[in-house]
Formats: sequence, C-alpha cells, structure tokens
Amino acid sequence: MADFDAIVVGAGCAGSVAAYELAKAGKSVLLIDRGNFAGAKNMTGGRIYSHSLKEVFPDFEQEAPLERKVTHERISLMTGDSNFTIDFSSNDMLVAGQDSYTVLRAPFDQWLAEKAEEAGAETIFGIPVEELVKDDAGKIIGVRAGEDEITAEVVILCDGVNSLLTSQAVGAKKPSADMIAVGIKEVFELPASVITDRCQTNSDDEGTAWLYVGDATKGSFGGGFLYANKESISLGLVAGIEAVATGGSEPIYQMLEDFKHHPQVASIIKDGKLVEHSGHMVPEGGKNIMPELVGDGVMVAGEAAMMCINLGYQVRGMDYAVAAGMHAGRCAAAAIDKGDTSKAGLAPYVTALDNSFVMKDLNNYQKTPFFLENFSRMFNDYPALVKKAMNAMFIVDGTPGQPLKSTMMPLLKEVGYMNLLKDVRGAMKAL
Repeated sequence: MADFDAIVVGAGCAGSVAAYELAKAGKSVLLIDRGNFAGAKNMTGGRIYSHSLKEVFPDFEQEAPLERKVTHERISLMTGDSNFTIDFSSNDMLVAGQDSYTVLRAPFDQWLAEKAEEAGAETIFGIPVEELVKDDAGKIIGVRAGEDEITAEVVILCDGVNSLLTSQAVGAKKPSADMIAVGIKEVFELPASVITDRCQTNSDDEGTAWLYVGDATKGSFGGGFLYANKESISLGLVAGIEAVATGGSEPIYQMLEDFKHHPQVASIIKDGKLVEHSGHMVPEGGKNIMPELVGDGVMVAGEAAMMCINLGYQVRGMDYAVAAGMHAGRCAAAAIDKGDTSKAGLAPYVTALDNSFVMKDLNNYQKTPFFLENFSRMFNDYPALVKKAMNAMFIVDGTPGQPLKSTMMPLLKEVGYMNLLKDVRGAMKAL
C-alpha cells in the first residue's frame, strides 16, 4: 500500500493548488518543496490575473496577500536618453474575473500552501526531490527525498522550469537556449503614498504594470518590467539567454544597473531601500518546448510544463499554473477513485487542459517566440524612430515648422517601407 494517494513536488502556484484540490477531494497528499518555505525559491515580476484563482478560491480577495489592483497598463519604448509611454486604464480592468493584482511570491505562495494544509495536505520544506521511484514496469510510484523513499499512487511535478524530474518522468529534453530567458529582479521599499504619486494612481490600493522595450536590454531580445506593490516597487529585466550570450551586449546585471539609472526609472525608485535581489529562468518557448503532460503514475504542470507566454505587451504564467494545478488535482483525484493512475487513466488531465484557456492560448501563440526573437527592430530601430518622431513633433527651436508628412516620411524611410510591412505582417500572424 502506498504511503500517500498523491505526492506533489513544488509548492508554487501549480503545486499548492493541485495539493489543495486533492486534499479537498479527501485524498492523502504530500506537498514537498526544496525551499525552506513555500515561495522561498520562487520569483515573478509579479502579477496574477484573477480569473483562474477565482475558480479555485471564489473569495480570494478577502484573504490572499495581494498587493495592489492593477489599474494602469503602461508600455514604454526607450532609448538611452528618451522614453515614449503608452498609458492605458479602463473600468473594465476592475470587473471581477477581468482584474489582476501585483503580488510578492513569498507571502503569496505561503498563503497558497497554507490553503492546501487547511484542506488536509501534509507539507515538507527544505528537502529537494532529485529522483523518482519506479516499479519494474517503469511506472512512477513515488519519490526519493533526502534519504527517504516515499510512495504514492500518483506524483504531480510542479518543480519549475529547471525541473530535475521531468526528464526522468516523461523523457523531457532540455530546451534550447533560444527558448529560455533569464530574469533578474530587485525590490525597493518606499512609502505607499510615494508609490501612488509616482505611479499616478488614484489610491494606495491601485497600481500599475509597466513594461519597457529597447534600451532596457540594450537592444537585445527582452524587456524591463516595473510593478507597484503596496509599499515597494518590483523592478527587473527579462532577456533571452541566447541573445545576451551571442549578441555582444553587456551582462544582464549591468543592464539592470543601467536600467535603474535611466532618468524615467530612477525617478520612480528614488530613495527606495533595496530589500530583495533574485534571479530566475523563464520558459518563453511555450507550446514548442512543452514536455508530455502525463505518463504512467505522473503528471506535469506549471513552469515544469513550460506553461508561460511573453507577447511583448503581456506576460503570463501564474494564471496558467493555477489552472493547470486545479485540473491536475481534480483529474488525479478522479483517477485514484477509479483505481487507474496509468498514462491512460491520467489522460483526462490533458483533455481538460486542451478544453481550457491554457492550451488554447499556448496553441494560439505558438509562433510568437520565433517572431519576437527575430524582431530586432522592435528592440533597436523603433524606439529610436519614435524618439525622432516625438522630437519632430514637440521640440520648438525657432526654425520654421514642417508639416507632419514632411517630417515623418523620411523617418519611415530610414527603417524601410518593406521592413515595416514585413514586421506588421509578422506581428499579425504571431500575436
């Protein structure tokens, strides 16, 4: 007889939600994480869209450790000495199920793990799982954690993008460098009122999600981000590993230093106290690098399944992880009830994801990583073009003014009309 009905490896969004669903269904479940506490090893920008979380915890707003509700979407095209920002707000962003919140992963992940514990799950922290236990037929029947061998009817892997176990479980191959990015983030403490003023929101409960393209990553594939929390600012960069390694640009830590000192960014974090520095690998290949999601006795969810997309104007992963964890937990519980945790018995999990927004999104945006990786003009030419265009529109120096057509057409010629058409066509296909 197995020690547990289920073992979940990784106490992030996917893992804790899966453990919660299994425990709620009356199953004995063990949640294991190598960090000293839930969230100790997890990093995100960070923002969560509420729709998937609300399906698991309908009243999460009343108890989850949320930071600020996002009321402003901002995107900036930057050069070294200029910044062009689009600022969008809408009452539709405030509607339940359409809203989103900034979060700090340490308190947020601890809350999720506590919800799993309250439902009846057992938790172990500070112990890495480096090996899966298989029976003679090759079915996964448990894990080796430290010196202990713990068995279960089903094992759910939610141990992140750099998973130690998916290759053992489903033969997953290491993604190529062009499909993975590296993220680096710092958190600066500031008074709530100062953050509200600098981010130009209406109250200390409202925040902004801000993405930066261009000089943030020195023209390399990637971008910067800024999220307003209650009493802190999360600031960082995500850059393609291959682009940074082969593009001749400076190291990402130097990019971050320069980014922090850009006039537009420096004014927001001025006098802030640095309280956190973290780094993380980010899967940006989406569907193209996903492993098999089920095997005999095993399921894969969240970043371990590469469930993340970066559209340039939108970055998502946490809502996919929550939804995948929910479906994994529910389908695992049903398979245990039927007494069939083989690959075929766990296949309803794949069907559930296929029918959900998770796989529909990942399928729809399957071409996006290849387009963005080769969209060099977005990270170099277009920020410079916008700077010149805005200078032509707004700088008055006593010389005779020119009609917009006369000033803009030469700028467009610098990029090339065919290049513009090519980029527009590529964006329409990929995004």
